[in-house]
Amino acid sequence: MVQEVLRRTLVTWLILFLERYIMITLQGKSVYRDIGIGRLVFYRGRSETVRRAVEDREAELLRFEKALQAAKVQLRKLYDESVKIVGEANASIFQVQELLLEDERFTEPVRGMIADQGVNAEYAVRETGDALAMELGAVEDAYVRERAGDILDITEQLLGVLADREGEHGLPEEPFILAAEDLLPSETVQLSGRKVLGLALGKGSTHSHTAILARSMEIPSVMKLGALSAEYDGRLAVIDGYTDMLYIDPDDATLVAMEEKKRETDRHRALLRELKGKKDITRDGKLVKLFANAGSLADVDAAIANDAGGIGLLRSEILYLDSAEEPNEESQFSFYRQVLQRMSGREVVIRTFDIGADKRVPWLKMEKEENPALGMRAIRLGLERPKLLKTQLRALYRAGIYGKLCIMYPMITSVEEILKLRQLEQQVKRELEQEGMLFAAFLPTGIMIETPAAALLSDKLAKEVDFFSVGTNDLTQYTLALDRQNESLERFADPDHRAVLRLIEMAAKNAHDAGIWVGICGELASDTAFTEEFLRMGIDELSVSPGMILELRHKIREL
Repeated sequence: MVQEVLRRTLVTWLILFLERYIMITLQGKSVYRDIGIGRLVFYRGRSETVRRAVEDREAELLRFEKALQAAKVQLRKLYDESVKIVGEANASIFQVQELLLEDERFTEPVRGMIADQGVNAEYAVRETGDALAMELGAVEDAYVRERAGDILDITEQLLGVLADREGEHGLPEEPFILAAEDLLPSETVQLSGRKVLGLALGKGSTHSHTAILARSMEIPSVMKLGALSAEYDGRLAVIDGYTDMLYIDPDDATLVAMEEKKRETDRHRALLRELKGKKDITRDGKLVKLFANAGSLADVDAAIANDAGGIGLLRSEILYLDSAEEPNEESQFSFYRQVLQRMSGREVVIRTFDIGADKRVPWLKMEKEENPALGMRAIRLGLERPKLLKTQLRALYRAGIYGKLCIMYPMITSVEEILKLRQLEQQVKRELEQEGMLFAAFLPTGIMIETPAAALLSDKLAKEVDFFSVGTNDLTQYTLALDRQNESLERFADPDHRAVLRLIEMAAKNAHDAGIWVGICGELASDTAFTEEFLRMGIDELSVSPGMILELRHKIREL
């Protein structure tokens, strides 16, 4: 009996020893490629909510209304602060959340529970928020599913106001790696200014708002780690964003290797900064146009700061997604003019609105589609609703006198579509001339090669336009027949699938045969493993996120 007790005690001690002192290795999905070394601090953001009865229901309703207004003020403040940190495009999530605070699907059930059941506002907010998030999370439409996370976020914002705990994080002042099951966008962006050495999340998606914000803030981050336990709180950990790994209680060899890898990463980034002002030219003299992708004025400023040669893709749909109604001609004209003026004569390629599919706009009142990625989106929507597209074209032609502007049409699949667009362009210019408006008489126009149809017809299409830009994200999706919004299909999204690369090479050859230039603006352009092959294909331009400009310049100058 005594021996059995001693044996069990020994086994328990041994297990505790192994768990505490033997390195634990977890694999997830990287969000930002860097090394983070520090102590783990677990963040428990979600608060417990207790149901209680209230005697004065009118007073409780008033308390909720005041909290609602205070939360809106917080979100506006959060947006203003976030613009400085992550840019307008990424900060716009908080404008969307402010609109959700006015959504009757959220506010009315809360008011109803307080008035009918006599419960406290905290309980009504929690129950309503969780129920609505669960409902939205089960919807097939990817854009609607993303709103589930926003509902949870505004729920926590409201609960924070009701509990008067604004600004309380419970996080240490000294540097740390933040660990959590998941983080809301508002929680993520408020990490700015703190000495966060890394981010380790048990759940999450690499396409989520939280991931986008972490990437913009350049925090070494790994998500989908699964078995992340609060028992690891306070332990030394290493995030390796290059290999998707989290090491807890790293052994000496691993720690030394990771410290050296961190030093090498820092040295490499310092070297990249020295490349500012240098030409994007290979050793054998091939000059490459190295441009930046952008979706806001902050992104344009980042492109300038990183020494981009121009803007290869300005996503104009941000004007539509962030608006409660159709953006008018003047607001669009003002935005495009500011972009061109900031770029000071450098080329700016503006893509006409690519809305529909995963980027749904409520005010358009589009019918629900079973497969929106294959539905009414991008140029199809523009030709279906020409008034919408004409407004944008008018703004573009007017802004064209302020810089070197090119128009790019997305989702083209036929010559007939281009011919219809030419007619629309001519109509717009005639109307502007009749109205006595100043506008650019000629703007180069190109198309996105993002469907197999466009690549296979690229010899015909090249005769009708001034340039091609390959959108590798959608080209991969449509070529490999997979929905890139479906997280479970990530492992099938093979970026170097020979079918995709063969279509890119076909488009490049046909572009050059027709005497026009060809670029790549999808995520594959940022992958330096493909740079040499793209240049061998004859790709003339690579357009990437501003933060990748110098990395790619370094690669190009080595070839």
